[in-house]
Amino acid sequence: MIDRVAYAAGYAYSPRGNSEVSQRSRQLRDLVKGANPQTLPQIAARVSQWAAAREFPGFFGPQTTLVPVPARAPRRDPDALWVPERICLALHAAGLGREVWPALQRTVAVPKSAFAARGERPELQVHMESLAVTSHVPPTPRILLVDDFVTKGRTLLAAAKVLDAAMPALEIRAFAVVRTMGLVPDVEQIRWPVVGEIRLEDGDAVREP
Repeated sequence: MIDRVAYAAGYAYSPRGNSEVSQRSRQLRDLVKGANPQTLPQIAARVSQWAAAREFPGFFGPQTTLVPVPARAPRRDPDALWVPERICLALHAAGLGREVWPALQRTVAVPKSAFAARGERPELQVHMESLAVTSHVPPTPRILLVDDFVTKGRTLLAAAKVLDAAMPALEIRAFAVVRTMGLVPDVEQIRWPVVGEIRLEDGDAVREP
């Protein structure tokens, strides 16, 4: 089973910074969390520009299948807001993927990370045990897991490991719209495209950068 996944993110936000940029980053956070219908297409257009400029090599394209990462609780209502799915649809509409494939679901709820103290967020194994594969027929072998935010990367790495265990031939990468910058006082910029890695280290996920 894989122990690392390449990931990309387009924006950065500070949970506690006091600078003007940090405060504006939290406004973006709220717009993304609410799947604002004006914001998501704008983000997808910006990601398309970055992709055209080779900021995210190998992540997007006509042979990439977009897989939304499940929310923290099982989806009982098919009409309920699922932010990663909305992001996938916006990315797909911008020509950044072949199709949206909801291949994962959450079977049991995990604690909400945003309200957990440092060191008390759901562990990687908890995430893995709460995820299930719903389809074993991928439209393409190149998979891009899509989430709204990435902090340590536990959810994205768990999703990648669960998909890899079910379908080892897949080429799996991950993309988060926003990466949380909780270990710095303030963020220097909001539009901040990066490519890095989330890996398993001492039983937990480590994100760089």
